[in-house]
Amino acid sequence: MTDATEPANTDPDAITRGTEVKPATTAERESAAERAFDYRGDVTLHLTDGRVVEGYLFDRKLDGDASCVRIMPSEGSGRETILLNKISRVVFSGRDTAAGKSWETWVTKYQEKKARGEAANIEPDALD
Repeated sequence: MTDATEPANTDPDAITRGTEVKPATTAERESAAERAFDYRGDVTLHLTDGRVVEGYLFDRKLDGDASCVRIMPSEGSGRETILLNKISRVVFSGRDTAAGKSWETWVTKYQEKKARGEAANIEPDALD
């Protein structure tokens, strides 16, 4: 499931809103942590103890048994550190705020507006 405001992505390995990962091995957990770190929206972490933490994953440390992620939960303030081996599922739940915002996309939109005779400017898009 993708959000209608996000452009379609043809990359089969791309992470989009709604993507769900159920890592079973250490390597899969590390890969999920890297992908969640690179994602620019909120993620929902389902933990082995039944807890669910949603927020922005802003840091990860891949260091064997001490591997962890750091997240700013949506509910409340502060930061939480979660060991990777405590994560059973990762859902990319928030809109990726940078999706479709590459330089190439901007230039294409600019050229399309000029070709239609519309005022093409360099003003940024609204952040929603």
